Amino acid sequence: MGSLRAILKHPDDFYPLLKLKLAARSAEKQIPAEPHWGFCYSMLHKVSRSFALVIQQLDTDLRDAICIFYLVLRALDTVEDDTSIATEVKVPILMAFHQHIYDREWHFACGTKDYKVLMDEFHHVSTAFLELARGYQEAIEDITMRMGAGMAKFICKEVETVDDYDEYCHYVAGLVGLGLSKLFHASGKEDMASDAISNSMGLFLQKTNIIRDYLEDINEIPKSRMFWPRQIWSKYVNKLEDLKYEENSVKAVQCLNDMVTNALKHVEDCLKYMSDLRDPAIFRFCAIPQIMAIGTLALCYNNIEVFRGVVKLRRGLTAKVIDRTKTISDVYGAFYDFSRMLKSKVDDNDPNAKKTKERLEVILKLCRDSGTLNQRKSYIIRSNPQYNSTTIIVIFIILAILLAYMSAGRPAYI
Repeated sequence: MGSLRAILKHPDDFYPLLKLKLAARSAEKQIPAEPHWGFCYSMLHKVSRSFALVIQQLDTDLRDAICIFYLVLRALDTVEDDTSIATEVKVPILMAFHQHIYDREWHFACGTKDYKVLMDEFHHVSTAFLELARGYQEAIEDITMRMGAGMAKFICKEVETVDDYDEYCHYVAGLVGLGLSKLFHASGKEDMASDAISNSMGLFLQKTNIIRDYLEDINEIPKSRMFWPRQIWSKYVNKLEDLKYEENSVKAVQCLNDMVTNALKHVEDCLKYMSDLRDPAIFRFCAIPQIMAIGTLALCYNNIEVFRGVVKLRRGLTAKVIDRTKTISDVYGAFYDFSRMLKSKVDDNDPNAKKTKERLEVILKLCRDSGTLNQRKSYIIRSNPQYNSTTIIVIFIILAILLAYMSAGRPAYI
């Protein structure tokens, strides 16, 4: 009923949601027949449905390489995230993970749900990895080695300073940006991007996730995961977990806003990276997650719900981003709109209000100076459309028919 209520509140979400649903079903039917590739693409759909959709548009060789790159790093991340694994067991696995990907027999029991299946059946990933072109293999091995070493370092080290925070995010996400740049270059479709802006692409996404996932991470059993840097949170509370308590709500929101302001410093590099891309499919692959990130930050900013539950963009808006992100003008337009939304939430009494506004103004100026804002129609900030009861009833009937059609298990076509 929640989805239906959201559609009735935002009827213009219906068509993008329908397209997204049909695209997902179509992508699931394109899973390769070979057992190891079938496992990899099926697992990709399970651990990241939106990512699985975005990579389907890439050419086969690059799509296969990025699928395996993602699953290898997802597996590495599963080892790091499993707080039940003893440090003396976890660290050697992280350090040697880049060697395990060459071993068709290797697997390790950890994680939960789909991630446990990924780890138990990791030999399928290794088998697929060994079929990639050597250039792709070398890029994946290099990033896996560097990421595993970085993760191992932070198993034994807390995130104390902002520099520590940037270093940790580099290991777990900035290196993903560097790896993707290597894969794009190896495909012959893109020039090699600089390490600095490739790193920023990863840091912006990772910091957004760390901000959004505060409550999930702090409540992790058997041991909390703490990624917010002490240098920031110690200005507001004595312990990081104190932010979730209602009596600290004011300080919690101020700390949250400080974290969002820190993440905004990477946007300029991200816009530069995306503006340099030439291949349309690679562009969409990179741009959609970045727009989702700035949208999530706009939603999280000044929002106490980050400390109470899950804060995320509504599915209809996500569907619109996926459907309508095609050119750099779409990117500048989305960043402009979400930055305006975020700026409208800045309270002048917030300790970081001045810095937040300065960083937002840099982003807004970049978007204005692009000269592309008048080339798109905003779907993010707009007046609420007026729909009469007949329109809503028609949408409801179409939705009911669609749900019945899909429940019957009949094939769907785009």
